[in-house]
Amino acid sequence: MLVVAIVYGPVSSWRLGRSLGVDPICQRGKICSFDCIYCSLGPTTAKSVERRIFVTEDQVARALRRAIKRVNADVVTFSGTGEPTLAQNLGALIETAREISGLPVAVLTNSSLKSRKDVREDLVKADVVKGKLDVFNDQLLRMINRPHQSLSFQKIVEGLKKFRAGFRGKFQLEVMFVPENMGFSREIAEIVRSVGPDEVQINTPLRPSPTRPLTPQELERVQKDFEGMNLRSVYLAAKPRVGMTVGKGKMRRLKRSD
Repeated sequence: MLVVAIVYGPVSSWRLGRSLGVDPICQRGKICSFDCIYCSLGPTTAKSVERRIFVTEDQVARALRRAIKRVNADVVTFSGTGEPTLAQNLGALIETAREISGLPVAVLTNSSLKSRKDVREDLVKADVVKGKLDVFNDQLLRMINRPHQSLSFQKIVEGLKKFRAGFRGKFQLEVMFVPENMGFSREIAEIVRSVGPDEVQINTPLRPSPTRPLTPQELERVQKDFEGMNLRSVYLAAKPRVGMTVGKGKMRRLKRSD
């Protein structure tokens, strides 16, 4: 069942500017391959690695046509009520969004399914892909990201490297720091360096979350382990102003109205 809106925003994003969101999952509950301890959406309702169609290209096209007439945006971003790569038609949705909006298309993904060829083939159609990697081994993965039982740290890293090798757009990699992983910043930085993203984003949960964010001083300390990489930090990044928005109910649910 569709919830509130497929398209929402634009959101003022420190990563992407004025970001018009498209939710390719669009369900009442959160459907994700992870159940991260810090997720602002709360617990995962259905933990899954099964790809299927949640919304159609026609539904996205209609919603985008309405939204584009009302708002000004810099980018169309696939994110929302779950892991976007669970949408089996993600590649077609990306192409639809670009055709309708005339804007660059970004996908925010937790990187869990990049080991799959079909997922990589869909993601390479985007202009920007923001993945994430919060850990450096399976034990921490189970503690922080609480993945579907079929997933492993090694598979996730292998998928990241395969995707990086074949992607010609901008590849960003986020590390979300919380108290539980801040003591492993050096080990995480070594893995991130081996993947070689275009940009590394040092983040901590500033939206309402089950876990506390790191302070600016704590985040500055862990950031030192990433020196030499192209870094952006959530506490230092500027956020643009946005004007008219659509899908305000969805934005409130996703805690994107800040």
